[in-house]
Amino acid sequence: MSVAKTVLSARRAVRESVSGLPRAFWWLWASTLVNRLGGFVATFMALYLTLDQGYSASYAGLVAALHGLGGVVSSLGSGVLTDRLGRRPTLLIAQSAMAVSVALLGFMRDPLAIAAVAFLVGMASTASRPAVQAMMADIVRPEDRVRAFSLNYWAINLGFAISSAGAGFLAQYSYLAGFLGEAVLTMACAVLIFLKLPESRPERAPVAARGGAGPSTAAVPSVPSVGLGAVVRDGRFMSVVGLSFVVALIFQQGAVGLPVAMGADGFDSADFGTAIAMNGVLIVVLQIPVTRLIQHRDPRRLLIVSSILAGYGFGLTAFAGSLGVYILTVCVWTLAEIVNAPTQTSLVVRLSPVHGRGRYQGMYSMSWSVAALVAPLMSGFVLDHYGAQWLWGACAVLGTAAGAGYWLLMRGLPTEEPGREDAQQPEAERKAATERPTAAAREVTAAREDAPATEAIP
Repeated sequence: MSVAKTVLSARRAVRESVSGLPRAFWWLWASTLVNRLGGFVATFMALYLTLDQGYSASYAGLVAALHGLGGVVSSLGSGVLTDRLGRRPTLLIAQSAMAVSVALLGFMRDPLAIAAVAFLVGMASTASRPAVQAMMADIVRPEDRVRAFSLNYWAINLGFAISSAGAGFLAQYSYLAGFLGEAVLTMACAVLIFLKLPESRPERAPVAARGGAGPSTAAVPSVPSVGLGAVVRDGRFMSVVGLSFVVALIFQQGAVGLPVAMGADGFDSADFGTAIAMNGVLIVVLQIPVTRLIQHRDPRRLLIVSSILAGYGFGLTAFAGSLGVYILTVCVWTLAEIVNAPTQTSLVVRLSPVHGRGRYQGMYSMSWSVAALVAPLMSGFVLDHYGAQWLWGACAVLGTAAGAGYWLLMRGLPTEEPGREDAQQPEAERKAATERPTAAAREVTAAREDAPATEAIP
């Protein structure tokens, strides 16, 4: 009887986790899964350059840094495109460019050519992030967003777990097959977006012309455009971005510092693939139940705890001498990632005005791109000159600093306050958005009509 109750409880939990989300969300979710099933370059670039091509850890770090620099360059630009051109066109451009550039990278042998194409891959891979997150915020009700972001993150890591394990063994025979496989699946993602995802960007409502009784013949936005200057001047949001950079700097070591350190300890690509695949497996198994546990808890404490856990999770790697211990350390910092990802992303959306979602998400994505730029340089230099022990110790220090930063930033903030995105949207625009929904929003209009005018920051 207890087994039957457990099964029924599990089924109910799954049903509650996935119910009530619009169809457009699930197509976006599916495109994310297809894209991540092809994830290869970012995970195995360091091993490819050091073990297969014979370059030093410093050169591998330089190439990874250029990959990150490409993301820095494209983050803000893609955020602007997301707001101006639209979510769907930005996604199509980004995914098509990624497919072409990653296929080209597999054929590069000259060190300068590898570096240049890696920069292009970095630009293309990051360009889709603001559009995906802005589209998700557009089509999902505020009260469902933490759950939606968790499900999307779950899809990312389901694909990552499968691709990491498979690509680790594939790399023993052909790295080129991995590059081409990622190109094919990325293009499949673009095709899925083109066929199934409508544009979701909120429309601006016209206002009455000055001095006249009727509406203006030239529609004027009812709210001012949100420029990048306004984003930069948003002190609270930029503080969150800065702390996000520190946390991202730690998590990036799973892709840049960890494989090189394991290679130096005599482990091969299959060993690293097994260890890092545990990251994806744990997220697939635990992300949904953990999200159900934390979605109504104070995000301030969650961000503090997850930051410290991430730092000391990587810090424990200093004591790893076997594959089993490496896997154990991956489990520790994966728990931090499970808590941090949906909490941080949901907070960013709630701090963003409706018509500035693309730019705000672009700035947030840039924090991860800058971390992807700095982390390889840091890890390559530390590993070459001081050794892995110092790298893992630095991660523990950074995690402690990030936790303290979140505590200082948020200790004076109330637990709840009106959501920025709804508070800054005038009543006329809210009414117009309900009366003239976009194609993606029509299928959730009934649910949105019952949603509150404001939402609380958890």
